[in-house]
Amino acid sequence: MNRELYLAGGCFWGTEHFFKQIAGVVETEVGFANGNTVAPTYKEVYTDLTGHAETVRIVYDDTVVDLEFLLNMYFKAIEPTSINRQGHDEGTRYRTGVYYTDEKQLPVIRKVFAEQQAQLSEPIAVEVEPLRCFYVAEEYHQDYLDKNPDGYCHLPLELFAMARKARKG
Repeated sequence: MNRELYLAGGCFWGTEHFFKQIAGVVETEVGFANGNTVAPTYKEVYTDLTGHAETVRIVYDDTVVDLEFLLNMYFKAIEPTSINRQGHDEGTRYRTGVYYTDEKQLPVIRKVFAEQQAQLSEPIAVEVEPLRCFYVAEEYHQDYLDKNPDGYCHLPLELFAMARKARKG
């Protein structure tokens, strides 16, 4: 059955491309989540005045890949102790976050966060909140790194290869 997950992991171009590589991810879409304005444009979000985070909507087949696996992969693609910064990108729009759509996701989210925190000396700075809103970004941002293979990305290329090989279980 298909499920949804919303992840903010810094620049959404690389985050989307990373998750598209994982077997069981059936659809991705980039946009803006949990801000204070309605239907913002990229230019508005870029000012850091809207409160929105660059976020990827991930649709996955839970018979192939589950929430726990995806969250553990997410931690491989972010610097979890960094506040409002991933790679060279800075600002509240680049904050990290897990935005859930179903309270039943919380026990798995808490379990993964506890396991990840046990491996770190600093506290995890990833926000965990219910998804309040999500607005799809402009078309040119969708599948950006597929359209622009040499485009900017804060994630190392090796990470994409690792995601292609990753399998649950």
